[in-house]
Amino acid sequence: MEREEAAPLGPGYVEGEEIQGIASVFSSRSSRKSTSRAEGQDGTMADGEGYRNPTEVQMSQLVLPCHTNQRAELSIGQLLKWIDTTACLSAERHAGCPCVTASMDDIYFEHTISVGQVVNIKAKVNRAFNSSMEVGIQVTSEDLCSENKWIVCKALATFVAHRELSKVKLKQTMPRTEEEKTEHSVAAERRRMRLLYADTIKDLLAGCAIQEDLDCRDCSQVVPAESTCVESVELVLPPHANHQGNTFGGQIMAWMENVATIAASRLCRAFPTLRAIEMFHFRGPSQVGDRLVLKAIVNNAFKHSMEVGVCVEAYRQEAETQRRHINSAFMTFVVLDANNQTQMLPLIRPQPGDGERRYREASARRKIRLDRKYIVSCKQTEMPLSVPWDPSNQVYLSYNNVSSLKMLVAKDTWVLSSEINQVRLYTLEDDKFLSFHMEMLVQVDAAQAFLLLSDLRRRPEWDKHYRSEPGCQKVELVQQVDEDDTIYHVISPALSADARPQDFIILASRRKPCDSGDPYVIALRSVTLPTHRETQDYRRGETLCSGFCFWREGDQLTKVSYYNQATPGFLNYVTTNVAGLSSEFYNTFKACEQFLLDNRNDLAPSLQTL
Repeated sequence: MEREEAAPLGPGYVEGEEIQGIASVFSSRSSRKSTSRAEGQDGTMADGEGYRNPTEVQMSQLVLPCHTNQRAELSIGQLLKWIDTTACLSAERHAGCPCVTASMDDIYFEHTISVGQVVNIKAKVNRAFNSSMEVGIQVTSEDLCSENKWIVCKALATFVAHRELSKVKLKQTMPRTEEEKTEHSVAAERRRMRLLYADTIKDLLAGCAIQEDLDCRDCSQVVPAESTCVESVELVLPPHANHQGNTFGGQIMAWMENVATIAASRLCRAFPTLRAIEMFHFRGPSQVGDRLVLKAIVNNAFKHSMEVGVCVEAYRQEAETQRRHINSAFMTFVVLDANNQTQMLPLIRPQPGDGERRYREASARRKIRLDRKYIVSCKQTEMPLSVPWDPSNQVYLSYNNVSSLKMLVAKDTWVLSSEINQVRLYTLEDDKFLSFHMEMLVQVDAAQAFLLLSDLRRRPEWDKHYRSEPGCQKVELVQQVDEDDTIYHVISPALSADARPQDFIILASRRKPCDSGDPYVIALRSVTLPTHRETQDYRRGETLCSGFCFWREGDQLTKVSYYNQATPGFLNYVTTNVAGLSSEFYNTFKACEQFLLDNRNDLAPSLQTL
């Protein structure tokens, strides 16, 4: 189906033919960068040689035989201990006081590490909140003989600062490089997901369709789930704890990996390899002297992978009848042959009752995990413009929608291309994308501007590209997903006399500021819905990343910025405006300003909730 690009401040753009020489479009124009790179106290550039994040901690470990498993590869349990220690040191460097592990996000292990290789772990604080902080970790391996290096995994951990005699209020991090600004901005969105994690998974499991993958499998090999059960007890001793007497989170994770590996081995009767861990969430502390009971069982076995569930309970004295729930996690294992190819696994027969529930939930989690890994980890240039919307991926599409816009905002290579009456147009050339953003100051409160522009049904009042023929509904609210996410069907007029009008299915995700310096955000991207398929009446347009940010600059003064990431199919509109041959961007943005001024008193009662 042929596609056509949308107009400048309309819903977005479409994919067009590859156009060569994008970099030469602005080569003859004099321009300057929108933001200068921060300089260090010694005058060095923030992203140049000589700068190092003040919270960064590095650990390098030579893998010895005592660190390995049955396959002579580094034990994931040992790696988790090193990761936790490095991340904790980074957190304490920022906090200036003891810190404890609160959670570890999903981890995907891309490579194994052999004896004699070196593990390099780098950790730094991405962002601090009230008393918690997000620490980003990258693990690489290095072969000293060949000098080859590989990325093993990336991880995100949350640590909580703890002082016994006073409440901790962490100082904010000061991002300086583009990477640090990006991680700082997106950390707020990840924190939002962690706080909603339990409810999100519960809702997704309830609405997730499960399909069995029994094709090409030997159904004569069925292993009872109870035969994979493992129970182990560990006594927490001083070497397992920090200077405050709390058990190291990495030690608990290592013990969990140990019992999970035993359970997986009982199913496959081989040496399994751990490929992924779903979030570790520490529900409570444990101390020296605690007894930790670790239980593991294979919840489900798929064609080439299995899920093992692990839980940890703690008690202090043998006479105690109530045990404290410390942690739970789900680990995905595979079995590799001599050529590192995954082998087929036997089927598993779940236990009646809770075992059947865990069996069904493991199938649902597998689908969710695949959707989430694709949506969250996929590069924008590798993603289709419109991805399917369904209950199993809506949370992660919303996350990706907002995060993509925040990453675009954090770029430090924006170039000021034109300025007319204090309305600025910036451009950014990055890979195959050409992005632009418009910026102006408006005498309206930031929260009010956010509310007025959040509802796309009001956009035709100021944006002519959202208008269509008389009698035709311009913007239809298709689904109010939740308080922050809405799906709209947008109709845009034809760009020429012989063309059909365009339509868009737009996910609008809005976010309020996490901290005082954060902007209000409205992020827009295309999705597909089975109820709104492409028709002959319209050309289906698509947008990957666009939206608004609102910064409070003072009392009743707001900086309003609109962003749009365009492929070459949208290039002619951008270059025409940048070259000064058209004032269409300027006129549309000034109409937006007038709309905000005319309606700045309409939503005053609604501001009480922001």
